[in-house]
Formats: sequence, C-alpha cells, structure tokens
Amino acid sequence: MTLTLPFARGQLVVVVLHSPRERLWGRLLGLEAPGLALRGLDVAAWEEVLSLVRKGLGDQVSLSTRFLPMHRIESLYLDERSSGVPSLSEVFLERTGMDPGAFLEGGTP
Repeated sequence: MTLTLPFARGQLVVVVLHSPRERLWGRLLGLEAPGLALRGLDVAAWEEVLSLVRKGLGDQVSLSTRFLPMHRIESLYLDERSSGVPSLSEVFLERTGMDPGAFLEGGTP
C-alpha cells in the first residue's frame, strides 16, 4: 500500500527539527526518503525578518537552501490556517505587504 502525502514541491511548510531543536519556515524543494530540501529561514528570527522586510530591507534577510536528513525531522506541516490561527504565510503577507512565495524565491516587492 502506498501512502499519498499532501506535500508537493513548491508548497510553503513548517519543519520542526530535533538535536538541536529548530523550527524552519520555507518553500519545499523536494521530499524523499533520505530527507527534504527547503529554501527558507529559522522561525526564531521571525520578528526581525518581518521588520526588515517591512522596512524594505528584505535583501538583508539570510535565506538558506538546505537539505535536512530525515533522522533530524520531528514533524512537517503545511503552512496553513488552523483553528482560526493564521498561517505564517498569512501573517507575513499581512505584516509586510509582500507575497511570501516571492520573498522565498528572493524576489522584491
């Protein structure tokens, strides 16, 4: 039996890692048995990122393209609204006025 996952290349996701514990937000570039590839940023700097982008300094935000081995991945979530709480993408758009997908691709507002 094959398990169909709701994750596809290009979707915005949140990844929770362990050892060390990190939470990343970004665009899913690939998902396979060895791990996943992600273009994004550490959520620990979320407020700073929003502030920089809002001020037109989004080019100073350090986006990274990473391969994350499956043994480090604790959980993977689609970045979507849940129980009335907006997604990180919705918050990003509301607080910066910039499309999160364009930002993660390195675009400008």
